[in-house]
Amino acid sequence: MSIELANESGVEVPGDLIIESARFAITAMDVHPAAELSVVCVDEDTMADMHMQWMDLPGPTDVMSFPMDELVPGGRPDAAEPGPAILGDIVLCPAFAAQQAKSARRSFEHELSMLTIHGVLHLLGYDHAEPDEEKEMFGLQNRILEEFYAARHRRAQQQRQSDRDTQLLTNIGFAETARPENAPVEDE
Repeated sequence: MSIELANESGVEVPGDLIIESARFAITAMDVHPAAELSVVCVDEDTMADMHMQWMDLPGPTDVMSFPMDELVPGGRPDAAEPGPAILGDIVLCPAFAAQQAKSARRSFEHELSMLTIHGVLHLLGYDHAEPDEEKEMFGLQNRILEEFYAARHRRAQQQRQSDRDTQLLTNIGFAETARPENAPVEDE
């Protein structure tokens, strides 16, 4: 899976987190592992121009998605296995997202993860124009976001345990190498 991130926003963003969020969502949606995605972070003026050009709506927004290859989920059973695809571009506006996060009392990092997952779902054909679509898309978005945080929590716990184990083994190794040369060694 290839995910490219370009930050042209002038705002420092957690690039690794954005890529990790996108990769998790793509995997959760069972997209071909060789899929390609581009994420671009832009400033508010650029986003406002894009919002007007593509949606005919004034002012900046938080995220826009531009699909490339048309993906058809649940194809015919006798169809060839789908290959890699260029999913498209997700455009994020970190400055707008930061304001939105503050208003909603969420962290900037959470907002960017949520918006990235939202963008991936749009690339995969999900929308929220109608109430039923909105319920489906936001339900899926929230489930993926919860699973993303749960997976990150598990990895962090495993890393802490690994660090403790390494420290313990280092301390034991240190104790053995610090033993005087003629000191007796106990047999077990």
